[in-house]
Amino acid sequence: MVRQRTWTTSVTLLWLAGAGLAALSATRLLGTAPGGPVTLHASVSPAQPVYGTEDDYGYGSRLTDIERAGRDTWYFWTGGNEKFWVRMAELTEGNVDLLNYVDSRRHGRRFRELGAVTQPGCEAATGPDEFGLWLDTCRPDALPASFGQPAGIVGLRRFPNPAFNPATWNAETYRTHPKGMQPPYLIGMACGFCHVGFNPLNPPVDPERPKWSELAGAIGNQYWEEGRLFNLKMTPKDFRWHLGNRQPPGTSDTSRFATDHVHNPSNINAVFLLGHRPTVMEKMPDGTERAVHHILKDGADSVGVAGASLRVYVNIGMCSDIWLTRIDPVAGLVPQQPFRMAEARQKCEDWRNTEARMEAAEAFLKTIGPMHLADAPGGARYLGEPQAEVSQGAGVFARECAQCHSSKQPPSPLADPGARRAWFENAVREPDFLTNNFLSDDRRYSVRELGTNVARAMGTNAQKGNVWEEFSSETYKQLPPAGTIVGLYNPRKPDDPISMTVSKGGYYRTPSLVSMWATAPYLHNNALGTYVKDPSVAGRMAAFNDAVEKLLWPEKRLGVQSIIVTSTPSELGVTGRDRPVQIPAGTPVDLIARVDPTRLPALVRNRVILNLLSDETLFRGFLRNNVAPDFVLDRGHTFGAQLKDDDKRALIAYLKRM
Repeated sequence: MVRQRTWTTSVTLLWLAGAGLAALSATRLLGTAPGGPVTLHASVSPAQPVYGTEDDYGYGSRLTDIERAGRDTWYFWTGGNEKFWVRMAELTEGNVDLLNYVDSRRHGRRFRELGAVTQPGCEAATGPDEFGLWLDTCRPDALPASFGQPAGIVGLRRFPNPAFNPATWNAETYRTHPKGMQPPYLIGMACGFCHVGFNPLNPPVDPERPKWSELAGAIGNQYWEEGRLFNLKMTPKDFRWHLGNRQPPGTSDTSRFATDHVHNPSNINAVFLLGHRPTVMEKMPDGTERAVHHILKDGADSVGVAGASLRVYVNIGMCSDIWLTRIDPVAGLVPQQPFRMAEARQKCEDWRNTEARMEAAEAFLKTIGPMHLADAPGGARYLGEPQAEVSQGAGVFARECAQCHSSKQPPSPLADPGARRAWFENAVREPDFLTNNFLSDDRRYSVRELGTNVARAMGTNAQKGNVWEEFSSETYKQLPPAGTIVGLYNPRKPDDPISMTVSKGGYYRTPSLVSMWATAPYLHNNALGTYVKDPSVAGRMAAFNDAVEKLLWPEKRLGVQSIIVTSTPSELGVTGRDRPVQIPAGTPVDLIARVDPTRLPALVRNRVILNLLSDETLFRGFLRNNVAPDFVLDRGHTFGAQLKDDDKRALIAYLKRM
């Protein structure tokens, strides 16, 4: 069976991978859905506040009761997905196994090896427990049993397994062959697993042993290596290992399970200024119009943030009894079917319980404001530019950037570009221009206009007839396709560029620039800039300086060197073949990983080795069937490249103050 598409999309609670939770209330959690107005199920009651320990998870007494309840939901609520993750361990023969991922023998090197954040208050085990498992010893927290208990890593929670049978249990057998064996514990995943990261304003003294005060609730774990979660037992002999090994840290592939055959992990966005995020009027499935946010990189989640948030919980395993009948989460060999909200609300108690917590989660996320470099320890040393230079940079921002990267827009539409620039040039001079500015218009723009890598814009999960059909607006579904894109790099014949036609979608929404000094690398795939595995202020500034220079001086980018290729010879299993095909080192990973695996048998035929870069016929076959044949990851968004160097330097001085 083909497995190379097994791990191609997101396991992050991307509630906000690019987005954020917006205003909602207990009476309008989902607004208007395909069947009409949606109200809460009668059994759902508002979430009650729960109190934490360990210096109240770093927040002290600053939060209200509802904000504290939302924080605990964000950090620790799994929505029952622990049942899904034990199923994945079985389906993937242990390659995806959260119980193995939290093994305490990695304590003290989790950040180094996995990019994971060890939960404060958890210590390394001194030996195996009664079931032969190595699990951190953690201080129990004060949360209800429905939240589970700490599993050693922030955002991963441990639950007793009601299906566990001690008479048939063997720890070593489970580690190598988990199929058919239920472990004593289930491990579930909360939003915090991906979104809680190191605090830029109070960096950890030891990233392997952080304190709660050294963590930030929604900065995003920019150092997490998702690929390691999905290839933990693999070796370089397996082609899939190369997908995970080269996946940029701080990214998540949001269609890994509900695969759209577009391998393109996207950055885990920080969440700032949620209450000031713009909305856009869009047509809902029932014909009404609503003001909604654009969530996910292409703005596909567009029926209201509560619906988008619940979709992400489903995407990491909530209501898996229903969800797994709509997709093939391992190989992607079966066509998708739409996931229906009404069915989930009727049949899935976890949906109803999670839905009831959304108001509190929104209240917590609204407390998160910008993190300014001036407030970071030693930050002032990076802010030595004269005020005149900063003022010059503000003017450049007004002329070149603000029309997209500002939530403060002219009070009435100004069709004349000159008039718009003049409005922004006046606006940036106001002392409160950056105050409560989301620094994005949150609108969708054609990838042809942006010029960035097209892959994630080619996602189809939210199109009609696919798994997330009910979670996208009619406005999204009816967007005109981006059309033909020309001049794409050809890894076999660089002098013969590739053209592709986008038949559906092809859009990205504008990312926010809030606190961008702390969130490099850039672009939707974290491909622009050198990754610096150092959460200190100095480390973040090194990443910022490299990325922002490459943003404004495109000639400094990696270009074709950003193409992900296999580093060693590997093997790929193909349906209907007794033996895997051989893939030479140096093969572009995305040349294979963006092809629907059901088409591989016909493409490969009787070949033993896939010499894609030397076999013209084979290369053309894979290229024709590639969903997104755009392999250079750090290209595009060259706005500002034409500026004079002194304007670029002035703009950088302004950007680092956001």
